[in-house]
Amino acid sequence: MEEQIKNIFLKLGADLCGIANIDRFVDAPKGFHPSNIYPDCKSVIVFALSIPRGTALVNPRIIYQHFNHISPVELDRIAYFAAGKIEKNYSNAIAVPLPADGPYDFWDAGNLEGRGVLSMKHAAVYAGIGALGKSTILLNSKYGNMLCIGAVLTNLDLHTDAPAENICIENCRICIDSCPVSAIGEESVNQKLCRNNAYGANDRGFDVVNCNKCRTKMPHVFGKEINL
Repeated sequence: MEEQIKNIFLKLGADLCGIANIDRFVDAPKGFHPSNIYPDCKSVIVFALSIPRGTALVNPRIIYQHFNHISPVELDRIAYFAAGKIEKNYSNAIAVPLPADGPYDFWDAGNLEGRGVLSMKHAAVYAGIGALGKSTILLNSKYGNMLCIGAVLTNLDLHTDAPAENICIENCRICIDSCPVSAIGEESVNQKLCRNNAYGANDRGFDVVNCNKCRTKMPHVFGKEINL
């Protein structure tokens, strides 16, 4: 069943798909556990789309911003149609597609800190898709950090995938030292410092991204095998 379900997501356009049983979420913060969203949740299906490498090789202000904004739309499309297929294909199955990014309710205005309804990057770790780097960005051996993540909750009791290889280099501080506002700590990111530096708008009113060095300066930005 697990492989059949993963194939649903892959056929809809996902590049990766993994599964985390509900028992993997014991450390989820209060209010952000899958069962806080859907009480009968027994498994979380996590999937990812690769971001074109070229978007990391140009000034992020326009091009990276534009397609980084489009990615959640495509993730939401996959989640929506995959959830429908799961409910059609499996007797008594319930599937809850989650927003890949916004909307969400948690917002700490003072610290400019937002939290999605579920931490997608932690769910991806639990589902064997990747491991977190020092910048807290998800790293995958094939795609590096060029991934965006979506998830679907289900009442199907599925087996958890094995943990992914951690490609973060021990004692490396490149992502930390590359941040122009020192927003990256050893285990967390100061969202206020990051947002004020990275995000803005141009004179025309379009959203822009002025910095993505935490992503592009990593040694394995494109995975273990590709160095550009």
